[in-house]
Amino acid sequence: MLFRKSQLIGAGFAAFRATGLHRGLAPLTRGRGAILTLHHVRPAAPRDGFAPNALLEIEPAFLDAALARIRTLGFDLVSLEEVVRRLGDAGARPAVALTFDDGYRDLIEHALPVLRRHRAPFTAFVTAGFADRSARLWWVELEEAVRASTRLRVGIGDEMVDLPSAGAAEKTRAYKALYWRLRAGPEERLLAVIAELAGEAALDPAGLVRERCLDWDGVRSLAAEPLCTLGAHTRTHPMLAKHDAAFARHEMAESRRRLAEETGSPARFFSYPVGDPTSAGPREFAIAAELGFAAAVTTRPGMLFPAHAASPMALPRVSLNGGWQSLACLDVLLSGTPFAIWNRGRLVA
Repeated sequence: MLFRKSQLIGAGFAAFRATGLHRGLAPLTRGRGAILTLHHVRPAAPRDGFAPNALLEIEPAFLDAALARIRTLGFDLVSLEEVVRRLGDAGARPAVALTFDDGYRDLIEHALPVLRRHRAPFTAFVTAGFADRSARLWWVELEEAVRASTRLRVGIGDEMVDLPSAGAAEKTRAYKALYWRLRAGPEERLLAVIAELAGEAALDPAGLVRERCLDWDGVRSLAAEPLCTLGAHTRTHPMLAKHDAAFARHEMAESRRRLAEETGSPARFFSYPVGDPTSAGPREFAIAAELGFAAAVTTRPGMLFPAHAASPMALPRVSLNGGWQSLACLDVLLSGTPFAIWNRGRLVA
């Protein structure tokens, strides 16, 4: 299914580039601009053919080129606060805000020099438990467990799943099968199954977090960066909609409390982990409002329009990811046309 979806997206990009349809429709479909979602920015690592999380990373050179192109397309690069403010300003120029989820080391090591060169404001949504070293990068644990195996046998509920994982193609199929099967069920089971696989592979889950994520010293250095706004991204990165309301509220409030405690900077903005409809919905949007956040972002794809001013706790974003690292694809995305088509003509889904 994922392969077919990737093929469809690729075909869509090719069709837009060939016809130029997106350029003609952009004045109607790009709205007030966009909030971009980013995760890792780092040089490309040598690939062995198995890289299931490569979608979460782009190269510094692409970020550099993308920021220049965004301005060429007529967008201002502004803070998240400013892009939200412009939703209610009919005379404002279209704008793009940059957001980085999770709090990875490469934000400072590789992204920040590019952001400074372009004087581009950005929001870093920090998962407090990654900085504390108390939360798990379960999708990385799963990747490394599959990488270390030649066959995976694990119980999921009442079923024993048995998957070959000897070569890159088998590993990719095994990862996708396990990932989506576990994502569909309770998060407690997901974490338990992946912990079992990580244990069998002799992985160090805490070490994976230390290697990839900023500690509190790193987060404090971001807080001191004039271009940066810190935002909250929960305490342990759960899919909030899979838990009861008290748990969700605690995760959201505690992440903001820890950020304020460690940096002295109260977080005014929030990002829902995973951020799709199975992870964040009306209940979570209401909690974000109750907690007093100024705005909150999802991963629902779409551009920004004046109507979004009425739902600031459920703002869409556009993913700048490793699957489509080309300026031609960026042009198509920021036209807004793919999202208008995907949403069957509705500019606000």
